[in-house]
Amino acid sequence: MTAPDVLLDQPLLRPLALGALRLPNRVVMAPLTRARATNPGLLPTELHAAYYAQRASAGLIVSEGVWVGEDAIAFPHVPGLFTDGQTAAWRRVTGLVRALGGRIAAQLWHAGSAAPGEMSGTDIAALVGAYASAAARARDAGFDGVEIAAGGVYPLARFLNARLNSRTDAYAPGGGRPLLDVADAVCEAWDGERRVGVRLSPYWSWRDQPHAEGPCPWIPDEAHLARVDGVVEALARRPLAYLHLRGPAPGPDEAAVARYRRLYDGPLIANHGFDGASGAALIATGTADAVSYARHFIANPDLVSRLALDAPLASSDRATHYTGGARGYVDHPLWTPAGPN
Repeated sequence: MTAPDVLLDQPLLRPLALGALRLPNRVVMAPLTRARATNPGLLPTELHAAYYAQRASAGLIVSEGVWVGEDAIAFPHVPGLFTDGQTAAWRRVTGLVRALGGRIAAQLWHAGSAAPGEMSGTDIAALVGAYASAAARARDAGFDGVEIAAGGVYPLARFLNARLNSRTDAYAPGGGRPLLDVADAVCEAWDGERRVGVRLSPYWSWRDQPHAEGPCPWIPDEAHLARVDGVVEALARRPLAYLHLRGPAPGPDEAAVARYRRLYDGPLIANHGFDGASGAALIATGTADAVSYARHFIANPDLVSRLALDAPLASSDRATHYTGGARGYVDHPLWTPAGPN
């Protein structure tokens, strides 16, 4: 085999089309909240530009979740995408990533604390509108696409959970709204170009919360998974670029991914607990089209090269994950092989 043939024989390094997105490899950087927007305007800074530029070799970078509006904010120091200043600041980040040959999608996030049962029709319309507006801003900011964050216990996911949503109207748990409304609005903002992904975490439970103790009010059962099945089938009829699936903890769990492979015939990105070998095996069997990595990308900005060379992976210092500043964010070294003795 020639050198390129040898590389392409590694499943993670094969090129891939995700809708209108063309990826040189199947190693996706998963969204990672890092709390570095320590400025009053919640603007991405030069630190963000350096951080994402260092990881531009990923087949696709999915940005940290970015707030879609003032009402979406739930945590400090997370950047937004709802003001002109934020949109302009993101152009610096996306321009640098793309200049280095990378592709980057903005993950659109609403973490408002209002429970679905308490949201009026006006509230829901405003939520859908916020996603649509942020999607349009992402396009203006130079992102290659967007990803709708619909996991955890945040509003879009709460609507799917019968333990958290007791509504009996059009927004009852089984219908999949307002997620489907948001998907339609965001796809329209991108003119149906198949540059929109959706991230789901159907297996998320209370035990996934850091320091969770006591009874588990959010444990996925078969009834919940069946509701998500219906939503996935509905999403398959939309002009999406991909479905991004977070599997159960601790992962990896090929059977969990396979469940949605059978329901969704578009590109599927698997996440949670995969390393290089298990990720490559998942792609080799056709269970997923790409694999996303979160914690491995924190301490390994050159993760694609390390996986290609079967190099050791570095570990990050969890104490620096959300502290602000350069330490633990942009100071991780590239891997250097040992020289001759």
